[in-house]
Amino acid sequence: TMGNWLVNHWFSAAVLAAWLGINIFLFTYYFLFFDRDERYFYTRAILGSALAWARASAKCLNFNSMLILLPICRNLLSFLRGTCSCCRRTLRKQLDHNLTFHKLVGYTLALLTAVHTIAHLFNLERYNQSQQATDGSLPAVLSKMHLQGSNKWLNPIHSNQTTVEYVAFTTIPGLTGVIITLALILMVTSSTEFIRRNYFELFWYTHHLFLIYFAGLVIHGIAGLVRGQTEQSMAEVPPHICTEYLTQRDQNCTHDCCKDPEFGSIPAESWKWVLAPIILYVFERILRVWRAQQKVVVTKVVMHPARVLELQMLKKGFCMEVGQYIFVNCPAISPLEWHPFTLTSAPEEDFFSIHIRAAGDWTERLIDTFQLEIPRIEVDGPFGTASEDVFQYEVAMLVGAGIGVTPFASILKSIWYKFQQADQTLKTKKIYFYWLCRDTGAFAWFNDLLASLEQKMAESGKADFLTYRLFLTGWNTSIANNVALHFDTATDTVTGLRHKTIFGRPMWNMEFAAVAAAHPRSVVGVFLCGPEALAKSLQKSCHQHSSLDPRKVKFYFNKENF
Repeated sequence: TMGNWLVNHWFSAAVLAAWLGINIFLFTYYFLFFDRDERYFYTRAILGSALAWARASAKCLNFNSMLILLPICRNLLSFLRGTCSCCRRTLRKQLDHNLTFHKLVGYTLALLTAVHTIAHLFNLERYNQSQQATDGSLPAVLSKMHLQGSNKWLNPIHSNQTTVEYVAFTTIPGLTGVIITLALILMVTSSTEFIRRNYFELFWYTHHLFLIYFAGLVIHGIAGLVRGQTEQSMAEVPPHICTEYLTQRDQNCTHDCCKDPEFGSIPAESWKWVLAPIILYVFERILRVWRAQQKVVVTKVVMHPARVLELQMLKKGFCMEVGQYIFVNCPAISPLEWHPFTLTSAPEEDFFSIHIRAAGDWTERLIDTFQLEIPRIEVDGPFGTASEDVFQYEVAMLVGAGIGVTPFASILKSIWYKFQQADQTLKTKKIYFYWLCRDTGAFAWFNDLLASLEQKMAESGKADFLTYRLFLTGWNTSIANNVALHFDTATDTVTGLRHKTIFGRPMWNMEFAAVAAAHPRSVVGVFLCGPEALAKSLQKSCHQHSSLDPRKVKFYFNKENF
């Protein structure tokens, strides 16, 4: 429910509310300022309300450009996580929504750019019409003021032969505006889920157009094409009194208003907004380079079926928690590309490991390289908040869907080590693990892990500590025939495990009812690493199967973001 979400995510809600509030305030304040302020009386005479639309969106663009880099400063976020280690974990966990916030700000920049560009296209059209007008109207008179002296011009277009396209490609604001907009369009379109999953390199390189975006942004306002009346001129010839003298002035006019108004540019200010985040980001990149230089030793390389590569590594001072991830770079393949991988080792092990499946050019080349030799590897991390909540529940239901099964490798191993060492922090007495996938081929390594855990638990007389169920959601007739043939064997035909594979999707109501019946007085933690649709149905089941009686079973839903 909404109430539960606000309790668990109050910090995220507060940040969102503050961000939205500041955007609304900046837009409204500057819209009204440019729509009503006397200094822009003459500017509005030419441009109308498009001036206010352009300036208000520009302020919000500056504000969001200031924010866009902050959520991707991984080391800054790790530092904040460390400094608030005494804070409640829910607060630290919200820092893991950094990419969601980054995307939100990115889409907002795209929307504001559209508003700003459209407003300025109207402005240019009106400047052009006013320059070409010969009707003696106020816009026409104001557009001819450049003939009176260098400081007098208000309309940046001084020629009758100019077109909107010409201004867009020959002036500093026009050209930088076009470049910035193209960079932004490319960054937004290449960062869709589909492209990130299937063509990561395209996303990675296109996203580095942010360098051009920021350079263009800083230069964009330097020419000062939009002008307003100067303070001194306002005092000498107040526009609300003197307007009529501009259009109906005779040669020997002696009135105070006979003096021409003077105009000045709005100073460029984007750089003031983005300077601090750019400096922070430069430090972030320097820190990443320094951390990447620290030596990583690959101690073991395992090639699993279905082209999955397991790397076991050592690095001085490396300290991990369950559910964290690292960034990996292989200079032999690409010195610039860093790819994130969830750690599959447990903190109790004396190495750290990742499993890399072939999914794109970079991973394909990495797997090929490791089959020939062991290249140099650079590692940055670990990052992310530890998924330690699992250890706080007597009963845990873990649900891994597809690639979402990866973090549970670390969690299951760690629980087993804690269980063996009689760790006092471990409250867990029973684990139900649900694994949903289309085909087990790519996860044969996870199969092996479950088989070895199953064996160890059986040997130590704790076989009932872990109950797991594998749901094969995509299967064909050859699998079905194979299953029919070997139905009475002790181990499963698909996985070779003792627990049978179930074909199709889980009936969550039945699963929850069974757990509630087996643990009528327990608090059950439900953990998912998988798609949003599954999260909704699990949340619903948690709600339905939790007893209103505080002494009876309760289900708490936790979605992990990896």
